[in-house]
Amino acid sequence: MTMFHFIHSYIKATLCTYSTPPFINTRSTPMFKALVLDQEEKKTIAGIRQVDESELPEGDVLIDVDYSSLNYKDGLAITGKGRIVRQFPMVPGIDLTGRVLESSDDRYQVGDAVVLTGWGVGEGHWGGMAEKARLNADWLVPLPENLDGKQAMMIGTAGLTSMLCVQALIDAGVTPESGEVVVTGASGGVGSVAVTLLAQLGYQVAAVTGRSEVNGPLLKKLGASRIIERSEFEEPARPLEKQLWAGAVDTVGSKVLTKVLAQMDYNGAVAACGLAGGFDLPTTVMPFILRNVRLQGVDSVSCPFEKRQQAWKKLTELLPASYYQQACREVSLEEVAECAEDITNGQITGRVVIKL
Repeated sequence: MTMFHFIHSYIKATLCTYSTPPFINTRSTPMFKALVLDQEEKKTIAGIRQVDESELPEGDVLIDVDYSSLNYKDGLAITGKGRIVRQFPMVPGIDLTGRVLESSDDRYQVGDAVVLTGWGVGEGHWGGMAEKARLNADWLVPLPENLDGKQAMMIGTAGLTSMLCVQALIDAGVTPESGEVVVTGASGGVGSVAVTLLAQLGYQVAAVTGRSEVNGPLLKKLGASRIIERSEFEEPARPLEKQLWAGAVDTVGSKVLTKVLAQMDYNGAVAACGLAGGFDLPTTVMPFILRNVRLQGVDSVSCPFEKRQQAWKKLTELLPASYYQQACREVSLEEVAECAEDITNGQITGRVVIKL
């Protein structure tokens, strides 16, 4: 073998060994770009500025952020329409995905791909709308191997919450044979993924939405067997009504949840995760005593590591390839403020993913 052939063979073997390029830190400088919220005379001001790593809050892991997402909650924080942010200055963004730059925790090494959902980031701890983030290692989960960053953010906190809700119904013994399952707020992030997951598992799903003429076709495409106008669930509910639902995923709360509870089958289960309709629950004990209805709260913020990891694994198994072909708008950090206004006004359909 000539020296040329030897070198050629060596290079070829080396390239084959590293089918996935090793992680390269593309942001080696301590300065990075971030969307920062400040407050002036009780008014929220959003602006993009250069931030130094030293300004980041404490945490075990420094991350080079690839993607974040824009959720309704983020929109409220950025526009100042909701009391979301607990301290200023604040970087919004309730979830993110990226690669580890530094870690003092043995679970994560430099270059590891990770995803974060929940844990109050973007509210009391700087979140995902920045090129870097420093976080507690307990909040992270390894990014599933068959997902990329954009797909993970298309799932996001909403998708994780949906999976936890569906799992809560399964754990309560609600099967496809038990009867129909209703999903309230079905056109929202959590609701739409819940419809998809339930349909994939073989459940008959009734999807409740406020704009059935607009959202109905998409929900049908996701797997809903029928569409119900939200106004039917905002009417005053009697303590007990006709039994309609074997299970329910409620993302709204308040009057809507009251109506759902009154219509549950005997031994039915409700997984409730949302407070969009308010904190009050004007119901009675009758659904719980006379029909043995089980109300299970789902909180993805402080969900234990093992449960979150299992939920991510199931999401990758259950979500069809078509899910990632849904309406998804990829935007830059500079476009976020305008999108935040649109999302709070109900003018955006589908997911908004932010490329950092």
